[in-house]
Amino acid sequence: MSRILLPFVLLAALFTLPTQAAPQPQQIDIAQTVVRLDLAEGISKEEAIDSMKLRANQENMMFVAHQPVSTQIRNMGVESRTLEIFQFCDPLIARKMVDYNPIFAAYMPCRIAMVEDSEGKISLMMLNLDMLIQGAKLSPELQTLANEVNTKLMSIMTAGANGDL
Repeated sequence: MSRILLPFVLLAALFTLPTQAAPQPQQIDIAQTVVRLDLAEGISKEEAIDSMKLRANQENMMFVAHQPVSTQIRNMGVESRTLEIFQFCDPLIARKMVDYNPIFAAYMPCRIAMVEDSEGKISLMMLNLDMLIQGAKLSPELQTLANEVNTKLMSIMTAGANGDL
């Protein structure tokens, strides 16, 4: 009889052992993951867009895509505040980053979003590359290149926010 009960006793003991709690996902303040600049007083969406494109050209960053999300939503018969995504890239730096680690492709191309809030204020936002660059293990050369891209993107976004044509 004890041979029959022994497996059940062991199972019962196993299920009553204290267990380690599963780690909870760490909460982050999502606002800290982006850089945000409001459009300066009197700067129109069109001026901001033109300024970003011009500055990208000056910075040797390719303007590779534009997603007019709010226009697409309106075309579906639904009201929408401004939401547009602009994509920029330096292909040579992109290739070096992906050669180093293919995961970097998931962060490309670099995006700047134009977002209108519920009060009609328009902002430009992009991923906080400082956080990413500081957290990534990069060679000194790639660190320099990543910082160069970040500087160029900040220049593009600042030009857009200020309407610097």
